[in-house]
Amino acid sequence: MNAWVYEGFDTSYKRMGVDFDNVYYESDTYLLGKELVKEGLEKDVFYKKQDGSVWCDLTDKGLDEKLLLRADGTSVYMTQDMGTAQLRYDDYDPSGLVYVVGNEQIYHFDVLKLVLKKLDRNWADDIFHLSYGMVELPHGKMKSREGKVVDADDLMDEMYDTAKNTSEELGKFNDFTAEESDKLYRTLSLGALKYFILKVDPKKTMTFNPQESIDFNGNTGPFIQYSYARIQSILRKAKAANIKLGETVLSEYKISEKEKSLIKLLHEYPQVIKLAADNLSPAQIANYTYELAKEFNQFYHEFPILVEENASTRVFRLELSKFIGETIKSGLNLLGIDVVERM
Repeated sequence: MNAWVYEGFDTSYKRMGVDFDNVYYESDTYLLGKELVKEGLEKDVFYKKQDGSVWCDLTDKGLDEKLLLRADGTSVYMTQDMGTAQLRYDDYDPSGLVYVVGNEQIYHFDVLKLVLKKLDRNWADDIFHLSYGMVELPHGKMKSREGKVVDADDLMDEMYDTAKNTSEELGKFNDFTAEESDKLYRTLSLGALKYFILKVDPKKTMTFNPQESIDFNGNTGPFIQYSYARIQSILRKAKAANIKLGETVLSEYKISEKEKSLIKLLHEYPQVIKLAADNLSPAQIANYTYELAKEFNQFYHEFPILVEENASTRVFRLELSKFIGETIKSGLNLLGIDVVERM
């Protein structure tokens, strides 16, 4: 049964482009957790009740008493998380342990840190719970007990169908082969799904709407992917026309305000990455990438690029477009989103 479940997990994760360096199984971590509970009893930081259950008193920290082992000796979630934390620390000696878990578990991780500190694990101060808000659907909150949930594979299938239908309605990809179309729909659908979720600050509750997420206009993954593909099309046409980049002196070119704005925006990219890292928020990168794509599209519609008569100006705008494309690709890559070379 377990092998069947793990195989299903792997299939879904692979489809999403997700992989793990290490996987800890509760069947292993609870044993170490029980050893830590035993250590706590020996140090008198935990105590045993008459029924044999083991507890940790955290009332001095403004919390309550926490069960660590049941009367029959079986573990609870806290026991397993104690063991997992110890294993992660032993295996990686990290400067920080980040737990990406929903905001409904804030109390649980407050307790975990305090329990480990009572065991003199000073690295417990380096545990950080990156809590995130819940994802709701247009018709309300998902409730697993009532069956109001969305299966990941079903959602990806729905996103694929939405990407296909939207693309066919626009009629942009009629010259694609069946294989090319399939790859395009998969890339667009996953890009739409990931971007729509990642553009929202992790702590906020959000509503996911598949139809909105696949739109080729507005703050969506497909819009950014389309902007990148547009730049690649321009560069291919420049290459076909034997326009060589990087060989024209640009000292006499007067840069427009729009071009200055784009250059300033490009200059901000390293700082945006730092802010995203400091705040553990992919939303910083997502929204920056959208702003860059939006600004480029405005530039594209207002200024001639390939048809610009002045060679110096033409090369500058091509170089600028190329740099923007590389930055968009980098931003999407950090979000786990693939680009599309042709659309």
